[in-house]
Amino acid sequence: MTTRRNFIKTSAFASAALLVDKVNANEEFTSKEHKSEALKPIVLSTWNFGLKANEAAWEVLSKNGRALDAVEAGVKIPEGDPTERSVGYGGRPDRDGRVTLDACIMDENANIGSVACLEFIKHPISVARAVMEKTPHVMLVGDGALQFALSQGFPKENLLVDDSEKEWKEWMKTSNYKPIVNIENHDTIGMIALDANGNLSGACTTSGMAYKMHGRVGDSPIIGAGLYVDNEIGAATATGHGEEVIRIAGCHLVVELMRQGKSPKAACKEAVNRVVKLTANRKKNLKDIQVGFIALNKKGEYGSYCVQNGFNYAVYDAKGNNLINADSYMK
Repeated sequence: MTTRRNFIKTSAFASAALLVDKVNANEEFTSKEHKSEALKPIVLSTWNFGLKANEAAWEVLSKNGRALDAVEAGVKIPEGDPTERSVGYGGRPDRDGRVTLDACIMDENANIGSVACLEFIKHPISVARAVMEKTPHVMLVGDGALQFALSQGFPKENLLVDDSEKEWKEWMKTSNYKPIVNIENHDTIGMIALDANGNLSGACTTSGMAYKMHGRVGDSPIIGAGLYVDNEIGAATATGHGEEVIRIAGCHLVVELMRQGKSPKAACKEAVNRVVKLTANRKKNLKDIQVGFIALNKKGEYGSYCVQNGFNYAVYDAKGNNLINADSYMK
């Protein structure tokens, strides 16, 4: 038998439950609305040259363009800049005086293209995209990559600018190979973007370590190391010492950690911690190593983490184009 007291108590519980359901529903709607309208499109890229690169990418994204087109357009800016010494035209040469370039690109459907140790072509990212779209392969290297690029109409150009040649000749006097940890004599532009349709893509391009051995390839053109995109989860790209990124399949690791529920920053931090651990296991000096990751998830949330202080990245969204200093393991 239902008493008046029990009826009032039951009714109160029911009303409270309905109120909670209504609040949750409102929160869920607000959250979805915020994520779908305020957090995309968005583009992230590594280092301060990412600011100009982001502007070119945003030109595409702001017009409801595809993330793939945006990242290609974005990274072509530093690739074509003769004053930029670590990417494309103007990049520092290997120890033989040859400018060799690496790049890869990945879209929302897991289509991938890559080139490595490519000479005489100013925009390796566009060659990588041509590999993806016009061949049955995912990577071409060396002379084969050059032959393919020429067959596709890319012009053959001398990429060794005067300043880089002078520096190389000066380096030859001692031939002391000791890469500096941040952007001083090497690095990469990696770019990841989420477009208005909610699709992710990424690109990564570099001239690699200055005065490296001829034929050396770092992480930048390797899908899963220097770049990885999973359109269900998120995207990540890397910068720094490529050998250390390859050692942990860095960007694939970051994306998989996001799949497990970690935030972009937490995923980047865990990947950096693995670099730190393996460096200690190998009895190497961590002060000689820099690795940084940036990550973007499907919700439009982003983050970064690096080994040493000094790495920054650029973010362009509805709030504008901003440079952010990444948190680091070593302060």
